[in-house]
Amino acid sequence: MRTLFPGVVCVLCLGLSLDALSLSGSRTETLDGEETEAGTTRNKLLKRVRRGWMWNQFFLQEEYTGSDYQYIGKLQSDQDHGNGLVKYVLSGEGAGTIFVIDENNGDLHATRRLDREEKAFYILKATVVNKRTGHKLEPETEFKVKLHDINDNEPQFSKEVYTGSVPERSDIGTSVIQVTATDADDSMYGNSAKLIYSISQGHPYFSVDPNTGVIHTALGPADMDREQREHYQVVIEAKDMAGQRGGLTGTTTVNISLTDVNDNPPRFTQSKIIALKVPESSKSGVPVGKIKATDRDIGKNAEMYFTIVSGDGMDMFDISTDKDTQEGVITVSKSLDYEKKPSYTVEIQVQNIQVDTRFMSAGSKDMATVRIAVEDVDEPPLFDKASYLMEVKEDAAVGVAVGSVSAIDPDGARSIVKYSIDRRTDMDRLFNVHPGNGSVFLLKSLDREKTAWHNISIIATEFHNPRQSSHVPVYIRLLDINDNAPTFATVYETFVCERTKAGQRIQTVSAVDADEPSAGHKFFFSLAPEGTHRSNFTVRDNGDNTAGILTRRASYSRRQQSVYLVSVVITDGDYPMQSSTGTLTVRVCSCDRDGNMELCNAEALSSSPGLSTGAIIAILLCAIILLMIVVLFTALKRQRKQEPLIISKEDVRDNVVSYNDEGGGEEDTQAFDIGALRHLDTVATLEESSKHRRDIVPTDTLLYPPHRRPAPATSVREFINQRVLENNCNPAAPPYDSLATYAYEGAGSVAESLSSLASASSDTEQDYHYLSDWGPRFRKLADLYGAEDSDFS
Repeated sequence: MRTLFPGVVCVLCLGLSLDALSLSGSRTETLDGEETEAGTTRNKLLKRVRRGWMWNQFFLQEEYTGSDYQYIGKLQSDQDHGNGLVKYVLSGEGAGTIFVIDENNGDLHATRRLDREEKAFYILKATVVNKRTGHKLEPETEFKVKLHDINDNEPQFSKEVYTGSVPERSDIGTSVIQVTATDADDSMYGNSAKLIYSISQGHPYFSVDPNTGVIHTALGPADMDREQREHYQVVIEAKDMAGQRGGLTGTTTVNISLTDVNDNPPRFTQSKIIALKVPESSKSGVPVGKIKATDRDIGKNAEMYFTIVSGDGMDMFDISTDKDTQEGVITVSKSLDYEKKPSYTVEIQVQNIQVDTRFMSAGSKDMATVRIAVEDVDEPPLFDKASYLMEVKEDAAVGVAVGSVSAIDPDGARSIVKYSIDRRTDMDRLFNVHPGNGSVFLLKSLDREKTAWHNISIIATEFHNPRQSSHVPVYIRLLDINDNAPTFATVYETFVCERTKAGQRIQTVSAVDADEPSAGHKFFFSLAPEGTHRSNFTVRDNGDNTAGILTRRASYSRRQQSVYLVSVVITDGDYPMQSSTGTLTVRVCSCDRDGNMELCNAEALSSSPGLSTGAIIAILLCAIILLMIVVLFTALKRQRKQEPLIISKEDVRDNVVSYNDEGGGEEDTQAFDIGALRHLDTVATLEESSKHRRDIVPTDTLLYPPHRRPAPATSVREFINQRVLENNCNPAAPPYDSLATYAYEGAGSVAESLSSLASASSDTEQDYHYLSDWGPRFRKLADLYGAEDSDFS
């Protein structure tokens, strides 16, 4: 088929029409492929050609199942004269793989099976070139290959399972939920994607709109009752091809639940007469029992509340609702007494908190009768009062009754009650109670000024069951009597000027009284009778429990008398009247013209208020402690040890120093220094003067008389041996009550150094009878050491 314009011919297969061709005149092209700009003058004559090859689209059926390539169409140019010089070239989406073109004749084929749902069209480009020169004979033109749809996809719902709900007792046609399905086929081509909804499971309760997929209720309110059936499973189908035969179908499941409405009132599950028991000892708030009622509804629609509407126990019991179990809990509101009333009857009502008037009236409720039996309990004695207040005068004699308490056993047995005082509340044992009649009386005298109130606790115990007991507080107030005399409110000291006026007030005094009269204090002041005639001062009662001290003359002399003592009698106004005498100290001082004190005598100053006795004692104690510290420090300084003459590993000695002895004083504390043994000649000279104690003169003959003295020692060992022998046998060797130690191990000893405490011991028996010759001071010692062993047996 040749085009209206020379240059291009397009042959379409499958009987498809040729799309409109576009014209182009901006460029010209010769047969041999040379191009020039329009309007350019050349030697060669140019032929102007209008380009006319451009296709809009080809159509290809999807899901081709043939064994050969699927033929799409044919491209042919009028530049192709059949001489084999023209070559067709294809490019674009899928060119060479999905789509191929015969380069000699322009036949276009699809090489594989295509799916429109994966890709609906492809954009390709085609051109014609000269095989010899490679120049384009036609401009590159773009076209589409569009896939024709077939019904190869079934409808798909957006969810595999839908969940919906609708209130129970809804009207017919109430919307529940909408389901939606889609079809991947082309909705613009035929009816492949036109869907129709239908219900395959769920009749006769629900229906579905065939076009929109909205599910509605299909039965009336009476048939849609949650209490009979709550859950439904509905299967919905979506069919394409507008529901025609041969169409594809998709399904989904819809789970529909009926939501609850308050269409059922609560009902008591027990019988209409309910029996409960409660011990009479139960306190207020103690639960008696639970009343159960049921409601076929759920959630808030099943919430209920209980009330007591009538009965003789309305004031004795309360009822409330347990929020977790929705049970009515009956509790005790007042104390119970089996002996007074052994049983009660109440009417209980139950109803919903929220009532839906569409389904039931506001008065929908249920009633039940509850009979509560009070059980008898062995109760402790009961006092007739919660507390007792008793009064007694503070001067009441021992044994006087203060008051009495009374308690009875509330049980039917009426057990005998005995009384006692809780001694933890009466540690001083001031009171006692009669165990039989409960009268409280005094055990000791009382003083209101020490303790005005006494709070004790009295115990009432059943005689036959001591475990049953009760306590009651007893408050005892002591009534005041006038047993204390008034005294000055403080210690008064004042002064008077040497030059003053008669009747001049120098001090105002007041009084205090430990008593507390009911009408208040009333004090009277006057001079003591012994000082009325010769007193230098007078007392004026002000009538307001104070008094003024006045001068009786115009001049006083410090030199004649510097201090005056004014005795004032203070009397109270209660019965029996009490009085005391207070002393006011008045100093005589020199004053200036304005009456200001300038100078008082030393005597007066010494009597003036200064440091208190406690302060003076504290100062003296501090001085004594300081003096003791100084003395102790001095004594410690004197007893500081001196450095030894020789510090050597072998110069080891043990010294036993005795204190508070009866012997030779400072000689007893002289330590022995082995360093002196290094100079034996010096030691021998010193021994002559210090061999005997200065405080005793022994009568016994020495071990070595003067004419038989041993030769001087020539070595340390020899010197020590001589001294050991001498001290063992001579009791007069100084000091007699100290342990003289001599030890010398010598160089090279394996033991290096040994203690010498036992080196001077002797096994020979000593004769201590000579101690009696040393005078009366040693007679007691002689009696102790000179006695035979048989004397102590």
